[in-house]
Amino acid sequence: MKAHDATPLSDYIEYSQEEMKRRAASFYDDIKRRHSIRSFSERPVPKEIIEHCIKAAGTAPNGANHQPWHFVAIHSADVKKKVREQAELHEQGFYSGRAGEEWLDALKPLGTDAQKPYLETAPWLIAIFSQKKGGITPGEKQQNYYVHESVGIATGFLITALHHAGLVTLTHTPKPMSFLSKICERPDDERPYMLLIAGYPAENATVPAHARQKKSLDEICTFL
Repeated sequence: MKAHDATPLSDYIEYSQEEMKRRAASFYDDIKRRHSIRSFSERPVPKEIIEHCIKAAGTAPNGANHQPWHFVAIHSADVKKKVREQAELHEQGFYSGRAGEEWLDALKPLGTDAQKPYLETAPWLIAIFSQKKGGITPGEKQQNYYVHESVGIATGFLITALHHAGLVTLTHTPKPMSFLSKICERPDDERPYMLLIAGYPAENATVPAHARQKKSLDEICTFL
């Protein structure tokens, strides 16, 4: 194997096993308070908070360290209005039958529909794009690897960072999402991956009882 440039692992912090157990339990207690919210407050959120959360997302592991993602943080009322108009247009077709009866039945316990007022109410929308071509240096157009997996992990980091900062979020994936490329003026070699809504919850925000039902550890994990 060829030698490669490397630097010492100088920022790793080792904890005692008791402290590790405490931190693991504490993180679980915190992250289980994360909920997908559909009622957002208009309260402003400083840009600096969003910047730090996106920087956190940018530390996610990814294929060949090409970091095949781009985040468009939308605060403009005019742009949010355009996003809502296009998203609701596509969602009307989805809920009118394009999704199929089985899918629509699965969504009923969550109370979702084609109306997406939070796309204008929330202070921030974050459009996440995946990149087919790129590289570590700006302007490179190399093949990117494990793009879907990499962007998925980064999105998880972003959701967790926003929750850790004290905000609530909602993942939104209108089908098709090509309108986001046009509104956000992204190049042809990028694909919309997800739209993330972020802000404070409205005073009357609720969580569907169905969404609070989480599978047990035995159901989601096998130890060998």
